[in-house]
Amino acid sequence: MVDPARGLGQRGEMKPFLILQLRPETEASDDEFAAILNKSGLSEADVHRIRLDQKTLPDDLNLEDYAGIIVGGGPGCVSDPMDQKSAIETQIEHEILRLMPEITQKDLPFMGCCYGIGILGHHLAQCVSKEQYGEDVGASDCHLTEEGRRDPILEGLPERFNAFVGHKEAVQYLPEGCTHLVRSPTCPYQMIRFGQNVYATQFHPEADADGFETRINIYKHRGYFPPEDAQRLIDMCRAADVHAPEKILRNFVTHYQK
Repeated sequence: MVDPARGLGQRGEMKPFLILQLRPETEASDDEFAAILNKSGLSEADVHRIRLDQKTLPDDLNLEDYAGIIVGGGPGCVSDPMDQKSAIETQIEHEILRLMPEITQKDLPFMGCCYGIGILGHHLAQCVSKEQYGEDVGASDCHLTEEGRRDPILEGLPERFNAFVGHKEAVQYLPEGCTHLVRSPTCPYQMIRFGQNVYATQFHPEADADGFETRINIYKHRGYFPPEDAQRLIDMCRAADVHAPEKILRNFVTHYQK
């Protein structure tokens, strides 16, 4: 069960949320940070932001000082061979992975977005690869599972909704200890929960059309799609009805701020 006092500080103050970002491109990182704040209802005063491309985690970091941990997306792939990763990608992956044993053992409130499901799946079962379920940039047709309909973080979402995606790798099977919350025809494990409080999505709950246009322009030479398709993808994203996923971030914050 979730501890209702977990979000309270020593003097009854609300604990901040820890936002960890994995994007080495400043424009993309700043845009994602603004989107997380906007969609979650948090202010800059409510969070502690760390860009893992710029610094390593402090030695005195205490995860229990935070109401919850939110991890953003990024262009890296945990399934890539180590010799194909840049020094920055290696640093980012090492830093976030070294937190996962404590997060999963203590069942700390965690929301991993996009890259976050790769990190969780890799930590739990090394079940992330490019074998199946990669999705082109665009809107994915997502469906709540039976367990998803009962989960408090998905409260208020319709049983079927669109969400922005764009990934080369995916969780290939459900790791032991995980609950399957959201599926899609092209990628079955769109959202999972480990234990009671550790969540991860394949899609981007923070993304809207403006944010995805920014990312399409930044990452159009990173192998997600032919660069000449950028404007077509931007037009497709602007035509998509993507609003429901943002409720996930707001629900996460509301649930763990108690």
